[in-house]
Amino acid sequence: MVFDLGGVLIDWNPRYLYRQLFTDHAEMERFLTEVCTDAWHRQHDLGADILESCQRLAAGHPADRAMIMAWAERGEEMAAGQLDGTVEILTSLKAAGVPCYALSNMEPDAFAIRYDRFAFMKLFDGFVISGHEGVAKPDPQIFRILLDRFALDPAATVFIDDAERNTAAARELGLRTVHFASPAQLRRELRQLGY
Repeated sequence: MVFDLGGVLIDWNPRYLYRQLFTDHAEMERFLTEVCTDAWHRQHDLGADILESCQRLAAGHPADRAMIMAWAERGEEMAAGQLDGTVEILTSLKAAGVPCYALSNMEPDAFAIRYDRFAFMKLFDGFVISGHEGVAKPDPQIFRILLDRFALDPAATVFIDDAERNTAAARELGLRTVHFASPAQLRRELRQLGY
């Protein structure tokens, strides 16, 4: 069983931080769609240094400097906590003897913090973290790294992710997939798969 982390086991959203900093919801959304964009953040998932990245971005957006630097200085506030229902599923699978791995797009520093912060991280048999590998989902290469490193048979492996583009990429390589929406839905789909 292979789990994504953010959005599946960890409740991560930049808005958890920025709702504390913006009084105007529309201004916050402008900032997250035009300044600290998904494309900009993807570089962090590929291993770029967050502090340097924020400093470069702030140089081009001086009016937004304080908000940009908060991404580097208070980034862990974007992770509100664990999703208890999914943690229960992971715990049950491990207790039943199912090998469990994590495949996640995440910055190296954030992964180190969250490994210590969340006890469930110790349940995994192994990790593939994009920031360590220099390649991120949905690139097929990161799935190949996972399969090769842990000698996994794609047809006997279930991959769980909250992003459809990532489950689609996994299916192309022969993995079984669950597009995660909620712990209850995940539990139902895993039962249908025989878990």
